Amino acid sequence: MTIIAATTSPLLATELPPTTTPRSTIEEGNTATSESVIKSKQSPTTPSIHLAPMEITANPIIDQIQVDPFSATSAVVKADQLRDQNAFDLATALRRTPGVQISRYNPVGGFGGDQGGAVYIRGMGAGRPGSEIMTYVDGIPIFMGVWNHPLLDLLPVNGMQSITVYKSPQPHINGNNFASINLETKQAYQEGTLINARVSGGYFGTFIEQADLVGRSGNISYMLAQGHAQSNGHRRNADGELNNVMGRVSMQLDPHWSIGTGFIFVDNKALDPGDNRLPSVAVAPKYETQSGMSYAFVSHNHDRWQGDLRVYHNRGEGNWLRQGGIEGNHFNNFQTTGVRWKEVFSPWQGGTITAGLDSDRVSGDSRFNRIAPAPQDKVNLPTFRVTSPYFSLSQQYAVHEDWLLVPSFGVRVYNHSEFATKTAPHFGLSLISEHITLFSNVSRGIHYPGLEAPLLAHLMPPLRDTWKQLSAEELSHAEVGIKLTPFNTTQIDVSLFIDHVKNRYIFGFPPNIPPPPQFLNLGAYTVRGAEFSLRQDITRNWSLFGSLTLLDPSIDNLPYAPSRAVTAGINGQVGPLRLTVDTQYQSSVLALSRARNPAFSNTEKVDSFVIMNARVAYPLAMLGKQGEVFVAAENLLNEHYAYRSGYPMPGRWGQIGFSVSLNLI
Repeated sequence: MTIIAATTSPLLATELPPTTTPRSTIEEGNTATSESVIKSKQSPTTPSIHLAPMEITANPIIDQIQVDPFSATSAVVKADQLRDQNAFDLATALRRTPGVQISRYNPVGGFGGDQGGAVYIRGMGAGRPGSEIMTYVDGIPIFMGVWNHPLLDLLPVNGMQSITVYKSPQPHINGNNFASINLETKQAYQEGTLINARVSGGYFGTFIEQADLVGRSGNISYMLAQGHAQSNGHRRNADGELNNVMGRVSMQLDPHWSIGTGFIFVDNKALDPGDNRLPSVAVAPKYETQSGMSYAFVSHNHDRWQGDLRVYHNRGEGNWLRQGGIEGNHFNNFQTTGVRWKEVFSPWQGGTITAGLDSDRVSGDSRFNRIAPAPQDKVNLPTFRVTSPYFSLSQQYAVHEDWLLVPSFGVRVYNHSEFATKTAPHFGLSLISEHITLFSNVSRGIHYPGLEAPLLAHLMPPLRDTWKQLSAEELSHAEVGIKLTPFNTTQIDVSLFIDHVKNRYIFGFPPNIPPPPQFLNLGAYTVRGAEFSLRQDITRNWSLFGSLTLLDPSIDNLPYAPSRAVTAGINGQVGPLRLTVDTQYQSSVLALSRARNPAFSNTEKVDSFVIMNARVAYPLAMLGKQGEVFVAAENLLNEHYAYRSGYPMPGRWGQIGFSVSLNLI
């Protein structure tokens, strides 16, 4: 890969041919490199800062940590890292990302009905029902609309060129969350068709098959991807299965305008193997997810002005079947419809204005088929609408022949169909040279209650309509950091941050809350933290990555917020063999979601653990330019660990497989 970026800009990924839009602008997942940003915004008298390109082996763990012109940070995982970590779902793709934790029960599939399939970012996302984290594909939200939280199995990773983790509120990117994850689908930039396929199998009857086709013919570009993964699991009732297909086609109308459409369909299931400290059940609970999304877009690029308009519709299900006791089957149907409009202007030298509008409508119903004589029930939920226009400005100033000063500010305004209007301002300041970037940012995150609030009120009649008195949850974020490139072979990132959450909504009954039984905005806590990371090229063929994340919550019952988490990885060549090794350490944490009912406290912990994985690949020319046979081993140290007490993860296990890469001109 080519390393030339010290900071990146959130430009729009328009469907333009390489002769019109620089390849770097699109490939970075709606970003452009700092060199292109600096050079494009400068006048002839402004000093240029050139970062020398260098060809190295792909980075282990993550591709890069970005600082954009609004001084906000993000971590980017690309297709190379997905391959080297043998990732087949979002949890395996992000489990080594600094500041990110996951929970799961099974080797394949996320059990969405409880604690068995979730992702957490710097201690955020642990509140259930509802989650402060939002997930997107190409900037379009995909989540469980009824319970207002991500379902990881709805987000396939095959067919994706990058996954970006935004670890703080970033109102200039998206809204109605405290942190977010965006998956970018693959795109074609050259004539011809590239076909990739991977097949592997191994322990526990695990079988994985993924394929994608990406191509361009004249003014038409296209993508089609399909994936399947299944496993019997490492213990009884740990089965899981993932199925997905996605596609996109676009047409370049002229040098400036393009149109296109796309779709994603997923169909998955995962079983709950149960707490091994308790007697096993005769029939295990099962969680099934299904979703279909379609969208259409029009985009343009006019030199200093580019924009994108997307319209989407998503309909899905998340069904918790065969629950214990009298609960029986619980069916949840949701649908979301919305518009994403974004424009980026450069009206003067060094200035960038970003403006846009997001509008989303979510609705659904919940059906309870309980065991007789327990009553049956169906709840038709209201439709919630959130409309949020936003505006931001970033300006570059040459303060010295070797330095640029980049201040920025902006605001996002939220209008909700049920709750009060809120605003989310943000400010940033960066000082950039060829080898050093100093940055700071403050921002506000807004997160509204979702359909889970009226659903809970229906299930607990004494709460009545008190959910209507709720306000949005808020997070105040501040961060300072430094990005160093003392040598072309070294990248160092240091970040210190503080997140203060207030107005967290809860519900309950006296004496735990003031009478009468009601919903209230009472919760508040603070998380202080730091992240340190190093990427070092040891030789031309070997690269090392290491990171340390420290979290210090002000409350002692915040789940999935380890005080220390370490990630390390190394990859390179040994003769014809390509070797990748990654290691993760996580200190002990509380392991159940943080309930919104103050009557329930969480005291369950899981112990600290160290996990090491490895992948060895041997290239075979007959399988194409990137074709190979490989062996992937998980948990090499045979560590006894779990993400939830009583739910041990597999010991040492692995897969063997091959990849095919064909380039058709």
